[in-house]
Amino acid sequence: MEFDLENFSTALVTAMSDAVVYADADGAIRWWNGGAERMFGYSSEEAMGQTLDLIIPENLRARHWEGYYHTMETGETRYDGGALLSVPAIRKDGSRISVEFTIVPFRDDGGRMTAMAAVMRDVTKQFEEMRTLRKQVAQYLALARQSSGSESTTG
Repeated sequence: MEFDLENFSTALVTAMSDAVVYADADGAIRWWNGGAERMFGYSSEEAMGQTLDLIIPENLRARHWEGYYHTMETGETRYDGGALLSVPAIRKDGSRISVEFTIVPFRDDGGRMTAMAAVMRDVTKQFEEMRTLRKQVAQYLALARQSSGSESTTG
């Protein structure tokens, strides 16, 4: 049996557990896989045609769109080439989650940006664990400094 790249690609993007979201140059969602449905709570039918505001917290939208349109105009992004970006996102139920994602730019034959896809993973649990650990380390260091300071004043 010969390898069928088109079938492989479609099956992979459709079935993968990570969210895959493809948006056109205007930021309208044109592809929303099952991973995105599970992560964000919107069905494909609900998401298709909506803007990315669907998953972007309101306080971050202006900054997002500034960067998005700049990337579409110039074709330049700091997050190309597999760079991993961590940002908050919002689910259908209004809860915030932390996601890590990479982007894949799509260009026409002339090299002009026409769309972007993002492959996203929910890292909320890991983010919260890291925040807890950082807080515990800060508390430990504060206690250590306090203990060290009291020894020098009593000695």
